[in-house]
Amino acid sequence: MSNMEPQLLSLPPPPRVLIFPFPCQGHVNSMLNLAQLLCLSGLHVTFLNSDHNHDRLVRHTDIQARFACYPGFQFNTITDGLPVEHPREGESILELCFSVNSITRPLFREMLVSGQFGLVNCIIADGIMGYTIDIANELGIPIFHFRTISACSFWAFFSIPQLIEAGEIPIKERCVFVTTEGNEDMDALVKSVPGMETFLRSRDLPSFCRCSDVSNPVLQLVKNETQQSPRARALILNTFEDLEGPILSQIRTQCPTTYTIGPLHAHRKTRLAKHATNTLQSSSNSSSLWEVDRSCMTWLDQQPLLSVVYISFGSLAVLTRDQLIEFWYGVVNSKKNFLWVRRLDSTPGNKEGESEDIPVELVEGTKERGYMVGWAPQEEVLAHKAVGGFLTHSGWNSTLESIVAGVPMVCWPYFADQQVNSRFVSEVWKLGVDMKDLCDRTIVEQMLNDLMVERREEFVKSTAEMVGLSRRSVSEGGSSYCNFDRLIEDIKLMSMESPQC
Repeated sequence: MSNMEPQLLSLPPPPRVLIFPFPCQGHVNSMLNLAQLLCLSGLHVTFLNSDHNHDRLVRHTDIQARFACYPGFQFNTITDGLPVEHPREGESILELCFSVNSITRPLFREMLVSGQFGLVNCIIADGIMGYTIDIANELGIPIFHFRTISACSFWAFFSIPQLIEAGEIPIKERCVFVTTEGNEDMDALVKSVPGMETFLRSRDLPSFCRCSDVSNPVLQLVKNETQQSPRARALILNTFEDLEGPILSQIRTQCPTTYTIGPLHAHRKTRLAKHATNTLQSSSNSSSLWEVDRSCMTWLDQQPLLSVVYISFGSLAVLTRDQLIEFWYGVVNSKKNFLWVRRLDSTPGNKEGESEDIPVELVEGTKERGYMVGWAPQEEVLAHKAVGGFLTHSGWNSTLESIVAGVPMVCWPYFADQQVNSRFVSEVWKLGVDMKDLCDRTIVEQMLNDLMVERREEFVKSTAEMVGLSRRSVSEGGSSYCNFDRLIEDIKLMSMESPQC
């Protein structure tokens, strides 16, 4: 009789995905969004953050409470190899790249081998850390590469060998910031990035192409790391088909399995709404490594509709004093209301409590029409009804957040992928203007006036169209929504390949 009783089958646990971002604000931010999406889909997730960044996240956000409600989620940490007092910003970010390659790499392998993460079925690693593929392959764990940059920037990075072969890089022009229109060489079209031949100029190439020798260690690092991505099981990008479709077609000639699942911050909100619970709704979604000053939201509430220019140069840019003053004069002279994010460390030598000796007319102009904070809740700021324009460094997270919010941009790219992004914003997507390589108060004033007044109608139309496309992509049935569902199914299938993976 007992043989006739139904047998209870124990279901295997959900696959465990190890997410490993490069230790910078923009990378951590988008990969935490991905982690939350995976959790909402029922997967178990281990998020491997640097000790330094995890400490800052815990200090400035409710990150632990935010993820505590997800079964099987865990944070782990690993050193980035740098001392606590290292600035990890501006040009010093290169030291972080080399430290991660030399110090973090063997520790990562050791942690996997020793079983510190438990059974790992899949790794999603930041694509700037190509070594993760070698370690994953050695241990028989399927690995996906996630690039936190745009598809167009990734493709420009990937095309570096062709650019070198054609003699289009290195770009020997050394003056990155000038006060007049640059020379003809910098404005010459580049022909060795497939799909961009008609609009990409030398000055629009990534900043590390502005070197005097192809053996430049940064150029070689980016070239070599980017070339690793086709070796991964797949490439994951924080973008959507309607935004970067032509370039995605180029990428898929080298990385056939490429999942576009962005904009991730909007995608996260869509999925959260479907799984809404009191626990999930009560926590914020901040992933900031800086303390957010929310007083700016109260100030915005008091400003007229679409009257404010939001200014932020991101988490890494460091402006010289001359650049700061030129921007400040341009903004004040434009007579526009402005909310400016100025990190304490965003100008060299700036320390808390020290006087900056700012010209009195700038101080008075700021009191009259402006508001400054050390760090802001950017997603909320861009979505605020008072914000009508964004003066940005063209980081990819900022660009996507601006696109989703329908806010046109004045682009002043600082380094790396930002030069490519700003060209696409202005020339391809028509969502703003590009003032790269210029830092002059008259031009700043003129471009803010173009954005907020003279060309306002043009930008309102183009941004509204892109808002619709971006939101449709992450809605049920949209391209990014469906691609993410396919990613989840593929991870589940891979987890059945063997006991380890």
